[in-house]
Amino acid sequence: MAAVGIVLTHVAFQTGVDPTSVVGSLLARFDFFVAVFFFLSAFLLWRRHYADRTVPAIGRYLWKRAGRILPGYLLCVAAVILLLPEASRMSWSQILANLTLTQVYVPNALAPGLTHLWSLSVEVGFYLVLPLLALLIGGFSRRTRILAIVALAVLSLGWAFLPFVSSTPAEGLPNRQIWPPGFVLWFALGMLAAEVEGRVPAWAGRLLRVRWPWWIVALVVAWVAGQPWFGPVGLTHPEPAEFVLRVLAGGVFAFAIVGPAALAPSERGWLCSPPMQALGRWSYGIFLWHVAMLSVAFPLLGVSPFHGATVQVLAVTLALTIPVAAASYVFIEEPGNRLARQAAHRRATTRESPA
Repeated sequence: MAAVGIVLTHVAFQTGVDPTSVVGSLLARFDFFVAVFFFLSAFLLWRRHYADRTVPAIGRYLWKRAGRILPGYLLCVAAVILLLPEASRMSWSQILANLTLTQVYVPNALAPGLTHLWSLSVEVGFYLVLPLLALLIGGFSRRTRILAIVALAVLSLGWAFLPFVSSTPAEGLPNRQIWPPGFVLWFALGMLAAEVEGRVPAWAGRLLRVRWPWWIVALVVAWVAGQPWFGPVGLTHPEPAEFVLRVLAGGVFAFAIVGPAALAPSERGWLCSPPMQALGRWSYGIFLWHVAMLSVAFPLLGVSPFHGATVQVLAVTLALTIPVAAASYVFIEEPGNRLARQAAHRRATTRESPA
């Protein structure tokens, strides 16, 4: 679902949907589905690994993370570089940055067909920091961990105001505003959800189990955040206060989408249907491939970017992306993930075997 939301916001932008219209302002802020990804990753990983405070456990965690994200990612990057005409002019520094998931730290490294992967670069930063957080606070009481996570989230809101971050990037410099510290709040919310999982009061559980009001909250937040007075949309560099407002709104949006399902899970509902479960398995591939497929959709339809045909472009983009994502999952991602898990298990068994 989050991946499809990101597809919608990119299709709306590239087909020129008016961001001042009701639908346009809503779709413009569907980039908040990035916050949903960050929240969900932090929720799942923190609850599994906050107690991993040994070198072998950290090694297994990193090995499994690499197996989960790198096979599909590297295939996508290589395919775009080799096959997408717009990407054929990439410099070696751009290619290296994209292959190593360091594109947010390298000037002008957000390449055609791969621009959206800045968020995966940020997420990998969280993957690398999580073991350090586990070492620092994992052994404390739950209350202390919660206080530490809240403090970290609050401190992160000052990132956008730092002098070397706040100004519009000069030529030859990366956009430091989108470095991992700027989005700590989104990860922190997921970590906090993991800390309180199973400890939600009965009255709160009842509220969380009624899903539709939370969807309304998410849509209202997205619409409000898409208004011109709230801050710029699109590629305009926001002022520090505008960036903080965007992060806060994205946090509310992410909680409204993920929080109820995380803290009051249900085995019923449309999200549990087989088609949605399949889309969930393919969501990483949908996210990886959709911008490249969007670039292909325009010439297939004979439409220029920013000249309308939103519904047609969306339909063709999804029709191209979903089969590619499904194939990537079956033939690349899942086998790579399985090999990584097996390798991590063998390493653990070898360490535990007597000499």
